[in-house]
Amino acid sequence: MKQLEVQIMGQSYLLSCPEGGDARLLDAVERVDTAMCKIRDGGKVRARDRIAVLAALNLAFDLADRGAAAPAAAPAAERQGNAVARDTPPGADENLLLDSLLERLDEALADDGRLL
Repeated sequence: MKQLEVQIMGQSYLLSCPEGGDARLLDAVERVDTAMCKIRDGGKVRARDRIAVLAALNLAFDLADRGAAAPAAAPAAERQGNAVARDTPPGADENLLLDSLLERLDEALADDGRLL
C-alpha cells in the first residue's frame, strides 16, 4: 500500500491507496474537496463534520443518479452492438468509494453522535 498526503478543505490527511490507484484517489479527493468547499463557501454551514456529511450525501445522490441512468444506457449499447461488461455491477468503483467515505464519516461523527 502506498500513502499519499492530500489536503481537503485546507486540512492535511495521510491516505493509503493501492499501487496504481494514485490517480483515482486524487480524483476522489478533488471531488470531496470541491463538494466540501462549495458547502462551506455557501455560508450556511460552518462545522466541518456537518459539511462532510452534506458533501457525502450530495456525492452519494450523484452516484445514485448515475446508477439509475446506467441500466437505461445498457440496452441502447446492446442494440448498437457495443460490448457491455457483465462481470461487475454498474458503479462498483463508485460504491467502494462511497463505502469508504461513509466509514470515515462514521468515525468522524462517532464523538458527536448526531448527523445534523
